[in-house]
Amino acid sequence: MAKSKLKTPDWILKGKEKPNKQKEGKTFKIRECPKCKSDEVKVLLTGEERKNRGEWECRKCGWTGKNIVERELGEDELMEHLDKKGVEVA
Repeated sequence: MAKSKLKTPDWILKGKEKPNKQKEGKTFKIRECPKCKSDEVKVLLTGEERKNRGEWECRKCGWTGKNIVERELGEDELMEHLDKKGVEVA
């Protein structure tokens, strides 16, 4: 079975710099449960963390697994997220 060739990205063909996907300004990362989208997740310490990043557990729905969702939020998005949760920020 022959492997297909990789396509050269458009930004290289146009002679431009690689686009920066990172948000401007200060950013914050939050982790969410892939099942219920809650950010109330914690890492389970089993001694295997160094090998394979360990497992996560959702405090809200009880999901456990390794495929945690990570989102990067800007400062305004984080403040909006915290407002929805009812967290007071000084």
